[in-house]
Amino acid sequence: KARLSVQAPDGSEAYTRRGDLAISPNGVLVNGEGFAVVGEDGPVAVAPGSDVSIGPGGAVLVRSRADPDAPPQQVGQIKLASRSGSRLEKGLDGLFRVPGGGALPTDPVARVLAGTLEQSNVKPSEVLVEMVEAQRLYDMRTKLVATAKELDEGGASLMRLNG
Repeated sequence: KARLSVQAPDGSEAYTRRGDLAISPNGVLVNGEGFAVVGEDGPVAVAPGSDVSIGPGGAVLVRSRADPDAPPQQVGQIKLASRSGSRLEKGLDGLFRVPGGGALPTDPVARVLAGTLEQSNVKPSEVLVEMVEAQRLYDMRTKLVATAKELDEGGASLMRLNG
């Protein structure tokens, strides 16, 4: 799966799957964590007072609110990176990076699905059942250790009585 290219706090290119995009007060396209989205020529900037849409191929299209009948103009192209053949490491900031620096190539077949969010792959009911099972197993092992300790102490006291 493709990754969205963003600018990390240190200025390097990093990658994320978080695609909840918005326009910052200074006109830069950012994701939900506030990282600037990287295009072909760096962070994607948009003129204030315009309506922004993202095309399926990652094209950033702008339509002026003053002239709503005019066709939208492309102001940038979001870099959708291909991770095939490259190793990524997740940093403490939640961003993926190429180990040792570098950048991933653009994925020409990646598509943007506007208005959708990726679902979680966690099933809460299954996780809850697994947690209850793990707790019960822990309790049984704790009782087993306590019983073994009692038996050991009982055996030691019998040895002292006979000796």
